[in-house]
Amino acid sequence: MKKVLLALAVFAALGPGRALANDFPTQARVEFVLACMGLEGGQSYDTLYPCVCMIDQIASQISYEDYTTAETLSFLYSTPGERGGIFRDAAPEARSRIAQFETLRQEAEAACFITRKRTNPDGESG
Repeated sequence: MKKVLLALAVFAALGPGRALANDFPTQARVEFVLACMGLEGGQSYDTLYPCVCMIDQIASQISYEDYTTAETLSFLYSTPGERGGIFRDAAPEARSRIAQFETLRQEAEAACFITRKRTNPDGESG
């Protein structure tokens, strides 16, 4: 009984937002890391750590549900042509969420020393 009360006290102390953060499924973390490594120049130990660090930073700040919503809005917002127009003209709340997510990503990149050494399809650094 004491363990249950202690667990509830810890949960209450963390607050609902903090307790929900870091609830990312393993598959989502792996997909993020693999995509990040691809953008950073390929799969190597030099790209592994910063990409793992980055998803850990993001996961410590927002819940997985908020992450998927923001990631989806960002993707739809960047869709070219008329299809993306409806999302680019989206309500201010959606634009605000995208901006907050981009700020969070930039902070995670800075904290994890992401250098953005992307490779072009021709294999040249850019």
